[in-house]
Amino acid sequence: MELPPFSRRFLDSGEAFTTIGTGAIGGKAAGLRGARDFLASGLDPRRFPGLAIGIPTLSVIATDVFDAFLRYNDLLGLALSREPDHRIAHAFQRADLPAEIVGDLWALIRQMTKPLAVRSSSLLEDSLRHPFAGVYATKMIPNNQPGVEARFRKLTEAIKFVYASTFFAEARDYAVSTGRAPGDEKMAVILQEVVGCRHGPRFYPDVSGVARSWNFYPTGAAEPAEGVVNLALGLGKTIVDGGRSWTYSPAHPRATPPYGSVRELLDQTQTDFWAVNMGAPPAYDPIAETEHLLHASLADAEEDGTLRRLASTYDGGSDRVVDGTAQKGPRVLNFAPLLVREDLPLNGAVKAALATCEQATGAKVEIEFAVSLPPGGDEARFGFLQVRPMAVSARPVDVDEAELASEVAVVASDRALGNGVIEGLCDVVYVKPDAFEPARTRAIADEIAELNRGLLERGRRYVLIGFGRWGSSDPWLGIPVNWSQISGAKVIVEATLPSMNVELSQGAHFFHNLISFDIPYLAVPPQAPRGIDWAAISRFETRAETHFARHVEASAPLRVKVDGRSRRGVVLRGATS
Repeated sequence: MELPPFSRRFLDSGEAFTTIGTGAIGGKAAGLRGARDFLASGLDPRRFPGLAIGIPTLSVIATDVFDAFLRYNDLLGLALSREPDHRIAHAFQRADLPAEIVGDLWALIRQMTKPLAVRSSSLLEDSLRHPFAGVYATKMIPNNQPGVEARFRKLTEAIKFVYASTFFAEARDYAVSTGRAPGDEKMAVILQEVVGCRHGPRFYPDVSGVARSWNFYPTGAAEPAEGVVNLALGLGKTIVDGGRSWTYSPAHPRATPPYGSVRELLDQTQTDFWAVNMGAPPAYDPIAETEHLLHASLADAEEDGTLRRLASTYDGGSDRVVDGTAQKGPRVLNFAPLLVREDLPLNGAVKAALATCEQATGAKVEIEFAVSLPPGGDEARFGFLQVRPMAVSARPVDVDEAELASEVAVVASDRALGNGVIEGLCDVVYVKPDAFEPARTRAIADEIAELNRGLLERGRRYVLIGFGRWGSSDPWLGIPVNWSQISGAKVIVEATLPSMNVELSQGAHFFHNLISFDIPYLAVPPQAPRGIDWAAISRFETRAETHFARHVEASAPLRVKVDGRSRRGVVLRGATS
């Protein structure tokens, strides 16, 4: 179905989904177009009183505009070079957008004074295989400057930044790892209103969420097919970047995640959040994705009045968590007012959206959404932001208890992600347990990147072992690598130490992309009955070493097996290793 062209009345045109240009709209926008249609036909709004469900108003700048931008400004040669990201970004900022779209952008920004999300929607984004999720940029702009010209300038800077991100190192390396050339990609750009409310210098949704119809790490009574949801206060960047969030099964919304104690729950609760900066202008930095964002604390949210409908309170006298914020004490972001008291039918809406999208696409799905809870009892808003298919393999692979307990098992896990058998790997890159320091995870990421680069140059794939969440944006939760820094890894192991003991990864864009590549992901949680045979690994021959990491080579090829049905995974030594 063709989308209507952009109307220069934007919010008042009656059309919530329009296009600028005549080319393709990209994978993310196509997913939203499909979601608009099947949500309209599959969700009865009467089932969710007090909650308006819909896709926030948007317009898509089609890929023909991207082609014209590169052509008119003679940027393709630089874009396909291996120049550093900042040089490419600055060159794109100096370039001019095609004149034929300037009038439409000016009309949009003249009437729009709410924050805007300028989001990537490339041709390859959100495809089932190799979806490029989170590889490209999204830039939020406050759009609250009093002059139209200033707002227009910020909008065009954000568009050009998204265009430039098509050719940044992470995207380039990702494309190569999928067997594509960087020049194959084309970029559409989504201009979309941000769901949320303003609280002084901050604008943010009360709740952001990522929901998946398949749960790779179910706990308690949850089953994989019942799905899993991550919720966070503020912008969804917290979740997709692998930060702290509340995880629950939509089939069991009242069940608490398996924390060992109330103290552990307090240690793992979300303590800060992302918001759009509506206050004093930040330092000018058009090539920074977070230029117009700010980090705020739970104390800020308390002052804004947003914790009242989201949080619970720790009662030190009884050593338990009490629903709500009526009493004083440390706050716990467990969303109990929504999930336990059901002040709003949020969980029902999430379940219905997952079921509708899964039925319409014929695949397991991941959705992103944001919820605004306006003060004063006005109707809450559920903004549907994205849907993408998930790759869930069902090829039969058997991993039995005997293999997990085998003396030749280098890594054994009963919380493995993936399905299949990999043979022929001899190389292992690992973070040295005795050298690991949570405060130095950024330096560890740089050293891993160095070892990865050397192995890629030799055409060698490897097993990667580290502590905490791989790809987390919070260096205190894990090692904050991006895809280009570990692109040679064929198997990834996520373990814990007493100094790095956090909930295992699930739901970040980084994680979603690993799933799509069929890269086995073996989690070794605390107190696991089996884990990593460090003594065996130490006997492998050292090929390279840095302060925090080591590259070793086994004398005989390793064999990796993952059973997606039982979630068992094992890395086995060869006969002479």
